[in-house]
Amino acid sequence: MSLFPSPDKRPMRPEVLRVAILGCSGSIGKQTLDVCRQHPDRLKVVALSVSSSCKALVSAARELGATHLAVADASHRGDPALAELPEGCEVGFGPQAVTGLAELSDVDCVVNAVVGEAGMAAGYAALAADKILAYANKESIVVAGDLLMPLAKPGRLIPVDSEHSAIFQCLVGERESDLVRIWLTCSGGPFYGMTREGLERVTPAAALVHPTWSMGAKITIDSATLTNKGLEVIEAHHLFGMGVDDIQVLIQRQSRIHSMVEFADGSVKAQLGPSDMHIPIQYALSFPERWCAPTKPVDWCQEVPITFGEADERTFGCLALVKEAGRIAGTMPCAANAANEVANAAFRAGECGFLDIERVISRVMEQTTSVPVDSLEQLSEVDARSRDLARKLVREARS
Repeated sequence: MSLFPSPDKRPMRPEVLRVAILGCSGSIGKQTLDVCRQHPDRLKVVALSVSSSCKALVSAARELGATHLAVADASHRGDPALAELPEGCEVGFGPQAVTGLAELSDVDCVVNAVVGEAGMAAGYAALAADKILAYANKESIVVAGDLLMPLAKPGRLIPVDSEHSAIFQCLVGERESDLVRIWLTCSGGPFYGMTREGLERVTPAAALVHPTWSMGAKITIDSATLTNKGLEVIEAHHLFGMGVDDIQVLIQRQSRIHSMVEFADGSVKAQLGPSDMHIPIQYALSFPERWCAPTKPVDWCQEVPITFGEADERTFGCLALVKEAGRIAGTMPCAANAANEVANAAFRAGECGFLDIERVISRVMEQTTSVPVDSLEQLSEVDARSRDLARKLVREARS
């Protein structure tokens, strides 16, 4: 199924797009709220969810007039902040309430900014309900791409990740059959050029300082390990129908080229711009239109030279492991992703070392037998089993 509608079959956009923002208190969610503030004549926020940040939920609902709300962590049902909600707001609790927002009849577009595997069911529900899905939850496609992609009608699934948005933009108007390679760019993270001996000693505080992007904690650590780039390779494989080995990770330290595509005749198209997520978020909400710039454009006359390099998969073994999970396919990406989420959180909490993240992913993959994906329930079972094993391995790393 192509992501792109033919020019004569593009669905009519409503004059005002009614938007649900899942994960509105996170980095992508907050920036999506910014875009909606900038375009109140084009975007109306009708539904919002958070994991547990009820104060942020109430603030956004009061400001933007959202009336459908959900809190994923049901233990916050009695949060005092919820008493400040205006009349007419409906609040649900638990993961099912978040998924329910994606199916509402008065929602046209779902922005899935939920972090990790938790956003998978909501992404599936949005596509099954024929909503536009603007998704920043790459784990949905990595883990459940075999289930989600068949539901994705042309023009209804639009990536928000800067790299996949760039690839998407480069392919608009092109014949996908002419695509021979994707150049998936990567800043290299804060430890680019470091040896494995050096990586053994890095701290969470150092890993959380990204050289070019401002992101949430989980994805910032994933960027430091290059796990994020492995996940993005699998994501691009599903989205654009390319083999894992036809997607080349390219170090681009300045984060000005957000990705490139190469065609059969040797031509290469690249999407360039500021290191600012407001741009891909706005493009996902405006497609196929382009609205005024949400951030200051780059002055290319003042830019430092753009450089390129090759990703070091021996030093940053998480990249190689996750790419291998993509080659194996089936339920293996689910197991690798679950292992990474556990190990990533453990490293941030000071419970294991930086290279232990790689060791946990490797051991979980070794002890997983991949089978074809057949349901969300099956993936939930694989995820739970892999997390249990990863937690055991983290405990062993501490002892």
